[in-house]
Amino acid sequence: MGISPEQFRSALGRWPSGVSVVTSLADEPVGMTVSAFFSVSLVPPMIGVCLDQKSATLPVILATRAFGVSVLSTQQWALSERFASKVDEHLRFQGLALAVVPGARSPLLAGAVMHLDCQLEAAHEAGDHLLCVGSIQIALSHPGEPLLFHGSRYHSLSALGPQP
Repeated sequence: MGISPEQFRSALGRWPSGVSVVTSLADEPVGMTVSAFFSVSLVPPMIGVCLDQKSATLPVILATRAFGVSVLSTQQWALSERFASKVDEHLRFQGLALAVVPGARSPLLAGAVMHLDCQLEAAHEAGDHLLCVGSIQIALSHPGEPLLFHGSRYHSLSALGPQP
């Protein structure tokens, strides 16, 4: 017995996730908001990200074999919305500040708490998404608090108990 996409989405809404924007660059920059981003390997350093097969970003990543990940800060929830919307997708980068990261092959969003520049190593079909595995070429962390998504709303962190 299977479940509907709506039931699955509702259940997964109980799982909090960080909010990231995955980007790439061909003739023009492309990018999309993702919550399915995770660590794959420490040695060698690798991450995974799941991308909708209908996205405009995926074909560019497959062609260039490069992508960037910007983990958004709590101040950047509007960027999450901007990169998630299908409306005016070609205007997502218009007027947007990019981070200056020497050697990065993909555009990275200024103000993010973490930047990764990745080489695509593998892509695996996973239903209506493609699981992309990338080796980390550049990793930078910055001060700030990460943006979280839970229960169809944005959240920030709050520590429980004493800090170590």
